[in-house]
Amino acid sequence: MKMLRIVIVLGLIAHFGNGFSQDVAFKVMANKGTNEVKSGDSWQPIKTGASLKIGDELKLADNGYLGLIHVTGKPVEVKKAGPHKVADLAAEVKGGSSALNKYTDFILSSNADDKKGKLGATGAVHRDVAEAKAIKLMLPENQHSGVYNNEAVISWDPSKVTGPYIVTLSNMFEDQLAKIETSETSIKINLNDPKFANETGIFVDVRSKANPSQSSKMHLIKKLSPEAHAKVQKSLNDIMGEVSEQTALNKFILAGFYEEQGLFIDAIAAYEETIKLAPEVTYYKEAYDEFLIRHGLKKP
Repeated sequence: MKMLRIVIVLGLIAHFGNGFSQDVAFKVMANKGTNEVKSGDSWQPIKTGASLKIGDELKLADNGYLGLIHVTGKPVEVKKAGPHKVADLAAEVKGGSSALNKYTDFILSSNADDKKGKLGATGAVHRDVAEAKAIKLMLPENQHSGVYNNEAVISWDPSKVTGPYIVTLSNMFEDQLAKIETSETSIKINLNDPKFANETGIFVDVRSKANPSQSSKMHLIKKLSPEAHAKVQKSLNDIMGEVSEQTALNKFILAGFYEEQGLFIDAIAAYEETIKLAPEVTYYKEAYDEFLIRHGLKKP
């Protein structure tokens, strides 16, 4: 029976080519620990972005982690230390959406070593000149301020101004909607809260409580129009069946989806959830930092 399942998986690999050669079963999306792969006669360290062939063997280190994407588009997390045959992992895969490969390829391309920091360094310098503010919010410029989901994470760099902070949220007419005092360096707001439910756009201002002149640039968080929301929903429906489970890998893939859609605030929330679900996987933190740098939201 196991052999029959392996044959079926091989047939799927031959059928779904999208980004995979015909003998590849998985791509490595995330990697933690001194994990190794045996392809042929020798063991080699596993690298993020590597392809795993159906005949390969894996050796997962103690406390190791692998986030894989199957040829059919199914995300798979491997956490059990010890040996694993790629064919056995592939045989356990059920279903999958090839549409997901578009976004996983986008993630791997965005985090390739030869691209890290280059785009972000230029963007970060441009924003610093434009802002000249004491508090730097990790929020995008207005053209990328649209939000698809109901939650938005607002974070800021505390290096120049220490807390506590006063976060003021106001509407387009400068009416104050909420005022929040916090010693943390981020807050999460629910756009379905009655205070915000009837607003299409919310302005965010963060200041030092001790010295209100030390402030951030005003940033906008804008709900998508019904038409734009429906368009994103249609694309999300194509992959949601594969990433609905609350795993770090799935949230990581969703972060890539939102970034590809230009929804940077949703991507930030997805990255935050990724790290919360797998705080020990440093690759996810590094990818989040690269995202922020890439779009000028953080200094390189």
